[in-house]
Amino acid sequence: MSHKIIMVSIIVIMSFPAYALNVAQQAEMVVAHNIYRAEVGAPPIKYSGSLATTAQAWADNLKTNKSCNLEHSKGSGLGENIFWAGAVTWSDGKIGKQDVTPTKVTDSWGSEKADYIYSSNSCRDGKICGHYTQVVWSETTEIGCGTAVCDDSTQVWVCNYAPAGNMAGEKPY
Repeated sequence: MSHKIIMVSIIVIMSFPAYALNVAQQAEMVVAHNIYRAEVGAPPIKYSGSLATTAQAWADNLKTNKSCNLEHSKGSGLGENIFWAGAVTWSDGKIGKQDVTPTKVTDSWGSEKADYIYSSNSCRDGKICGHYTQVVWSETTEIGCGTAVCDDSTQVWVCNYAPAGNMAGEKPY
C-alpha cells in the first residue's frame, strides 16, 4: 500500500510544472493587478487555473525552444503580457537567478501608465503602454500566469488574460 501512495505522490508532483506560481504568488499577482485596476475604476480580476496552465505552457516553450527570448504566443485569443528578467552576477563572479516577485512583474507593466494618454488612447511618442492597458482593461475578468527559468538564469513570466484587452479603437476603461 505504501508503494502505491509513493507512486501516486510522485506522479502528482511530476504533473505540476517546475515554475508554476504557488498559491501565495497567485494571490500576490491578483492583488498587484487589482491595485492598478482600482486606480481607474476597473473591476477586480480573479485567478484562473486554466489561464495559468496556458501561460505556463508558453513560458516552458519559451525556455525550451526560444532561449527565453520574448515572443508572444499566437492564435489563443487571450490577452498576454510577458516579462523578462536577466541573470544576476554576484561579487564572486557566480551567476544566479534574480529574486522576482509578482508585484515586481506587475509594477513593470504598470509603470507604463506614465506613457499612456487616455484622451487619445495612445502611447507617448516612442513609448510602449500596451502592457499597462492590458492590466487595467475593464472587460478582463481573469488572469493566469506562469514562469520559467532558463539555463543561463534569465527568466520569463507570462500572464494570460480573458477576455483579452487592447482591442483596436477601444479605451481600456
